[in-house]
Amino acid sequence: MKCPKLILLLAFLGATLSMSAQTATVTGIVFNKANEPLEEVNISTASKGTISDQNGYYSLQVTADEPITLTFSHIGHKNVVLRDLVLNTNETYEFSPVLRSDIIQIAGVTVSPTGKRNIEGVTTVSQDMAHNIPGANAGVENILKLLPGVSSSNELSTQYNVRGGNYDENLVYVNEIEVYRPFLVRAAQQEGMSFINSEMVRNIRFSSGGFQAKYGDKLSSVLDITYKKPSENGAQLDLSFLGASATAEAVSKDKKLSTINGIRYRNNSLFVNSQDINTNFNPTFADFQTFTTYQFSRKFHLDFLGNVSINDYQNEPRDRQTNFGTIAEPKSLQIYYQGEEHNRYNTILGALKANYFVNEDVTMKLIASLYHTTEEEYSDVIAQYYLGNVNTDPFSDSFGAPTDIRGVGSQYKRARNELDALIFNLSYKGSFTRKNQLLEWGIKYTHEDIRDQLRESEFIDSAGYFVRPPRAEFINDQPETPFEAPLEAYSGVNARNFVKTDRFSGYVQFSDRLDLASHALHYNLGLRAQHWTVSGAEISSSSQTVVSPRAQISLKPDWKRDMLFRLSGGLYHQPPFYRELRDRTGTVNPNVKAQESLHIVGGNEYSFNLWQRPFTLISEVYYKKLNHVNTYTLEDVRIRYAANTDAEAYAYGADLRLNGAFVPGTESWVSIGFLKTEENSNDRGYIARPSDQRLKFGILFQDYIPEFPNFKMYLNLVYNTGVPDGSPNYSDPYLYNTRLRDYKRADLGISHIFVGGNRTYQKNHWLHRFKELSAGVEIFNLFNNQNSITNTWVRDVDSKQQFAVPNFMTSRVLNLKLRMRF
Repeated sequence: MKCPKLILLLAFLGATLSMSAQTATVTGIVFNKANEPLEEVNISTASKGTISDQNGYYSLQVTADEPITLTFSHIGHKNVVLRDLVLNTNETYEFSPVLRSDIIQIAGVTVSPTGKRNIEGVTTVSQDMAHNIPGANAGVENILKLLPGVSSSNELSTQYNVRGGNYDENLVYVNEIEVYRPFLVRAAQQEGMSFINSEMVRNIRFSSGGFQAKYGDKLSSVLDITYKKPSENGAQLDLSFLGASATAEAVSKDKKLSTINGIRYRNNSLFVNSQDINTNFNPTFADFQTFTTYQFSRKFHLDFLGNVSINDYQNEPRDRQTNFGTIAEPKSLQIYYQGEEHNRYNTILGALKANYFVNEDVTMKLIASLYHTTEEEYSDVIAQYYLGNVNTDPFSDSFGAPTDIRGVGSQYKRARNELDALIFNLSYKGSFTRKNQLLEWGIKYTHEDIRDQLRESEFIDSAGYFVRPPRAEFINDQPETPFEAPLEAYSGVNARNFVKTDRFSGYVQFSDRLDLASHALHYNLGLRAQHWTVSGAEISSSSQTVVSPRAQISLKPDWKRDMLFRLSGGLYHQPPFYRELRDRTGTVNPNVKAQESLHIVGGNEYSFNLWQRPFTLISEVYYKKLNHVNTYTLEDVRIRYAANTDAEAYAYGADLRLNGAFVPGTESWVSIGFLKTEENSNDRGYIARPSDQRLKFGILFQDYIPEFPNFKMYLNLVYNTGVPDGSPNYSDPYLYNTRLRDYKRADLGISHIFVGGNRTYQKNHWLHRFKELSAGVEIFNLFNNQNSITNTWVRDVDSKQQFAVPNFMTSRVLNLKLRMRF
């Protein structure tokens, strides 16, 4: 009688172990020396194997989170061997080898939890993390904000600061095509969605500084996204309280045509309704993207990337009450609104990329893209405010209500802003490979045509009289002496600009690998240059040229410990874009110089095993010396430049990240970053820059229930010290050195996988039709922290003192989501 029980026990344990086994997928196309697809190639590991089809395509499921050796063999060809390949759970790794008849190719490729090891200092993030990790704006940028050196204190925004830079200092590429964001967006709740559709992403590469010459002319970072080229037909549907998205993949029978298409819809009402403002909010954010590839021959491939985005933001605020101050002296701001905002941001991007493989050593690419955006900001909002103390008597019927009103006023804001921008890019790139050497070059022409009409004004009425601008021509002793001059806006802009910019840029860089005794030295030397001309109606034409030398060195010592050392740096220039040419009055200054940064980055990467699982410790220190700095103010996500480049600045800091399988079969990390950045305008002395976020602490943690491995948990924690909170209109920023409160946020996601991974069903089961089916719940701002991104400045009538009233971000929010893949 005991034997059957023992058999059942063993069977149960075997099933549990089988369910707990974590896998990854290796896929690609095998080519011969003539760059033709090679069929019937045997691809095998120690325990599994497959063969390539008539189009050279293969797909093999392998064990994740442990080293494997992958061998490609075919009669008449020498083997290709990949050793020490370590993939993350559920990761799809694309590898397309070329089999030759003359040499055996053996490569050691370690894909640690941070992604493929490289000498560039580029961080790679798995695509699964981009759509699994919870966040108010889940996706690629949500993951980046958990990296050291990358910060954001606005959960509704997909924008981010990198090592003391601002939002405009970050490059973003999708399949080598530069993408842009709208110009006029001023509040994060108006942003909608990131350009990047995370469901279409295959690879994510990110550099937070010291990047190569080929990447472009920005001061802070590069985000390099690669969209998928599907290998089979499929479809995916994602639903949640925040919106919906659908993705479709298709491949022709001959594998020459492949396409992936995504459509998304998002509604931020769930978050906005959690704020302390009562509003009638009706946003519509939707976009459609397509990435299509056609292989005309083995040597010529043509890619098309298309995007249409519609962002319609309507807001009719009603009232707001914000309590602030201290426990000993609590204060309250109560506002009643009339009017509405109606903003539209519609963008279109179309790009063609031609890839020509001359031979196995030479590749050439021609890329053309056209970006068009039409943007409108229409608003008429009247706000009447009452500033007073707070009733702290818990037994009172008016507990928490404002009392002892000390400030009464009204504010009228009006905007009629319109912008039409057309950006055309045409670039040529080439590369030549020989053994360990790689030569890359490229040239690019960019034409920008901006038509901008900026009309906005603000009137302030305090204690029954209008507050006039604090300039010499408006000084008066009102209300003691009656003043009968015409009304003047406290702040206002009225400008109309027609600006064209023509840019010519180019780069050349050379990479090589040297053997120093038993050590491996990799280096990259590059040179980049840009010449641009600014012209337009009623502005004088101006031309400038910059040259940027850059270098990266990486040393892989032949030590028992797996370590990699990196050193990179050079000159990085950021020639002014239209927004950087326009000052706070709307006037365009065509003579704004390119901002310049001398950048030095030193880093170490240490890979080791802990608890018989892979871990990586990545550390970097950096220093940036900036000249010709274009100072700016930041309000929510709106940047306003001084357009003067008469300041200097610096930034230095250190980043540390421990990444690994804290729980078997998962990827998690802990990151710490320290930053200090200050600027000196007109030799007045150094003050903190708007992005001076001194300390950053982030945790990304994944877990599952061992007995029920299909129950997954995802947690991200962020702590940022406060940034400078800015100053009121017309105020000298040197007189305001206070900071916003520290930013603390935790987002939790719990999901159950019904179908996916190792969990499949027989053909006669209704779940067999799904390749993946999961459902989950997300709790944003788990601990309900009150975070603020800006201040509203109000005036006390008696003392004339101005109070900074924090504008709080979202509170705790619950979201449900469902994912289906066919």
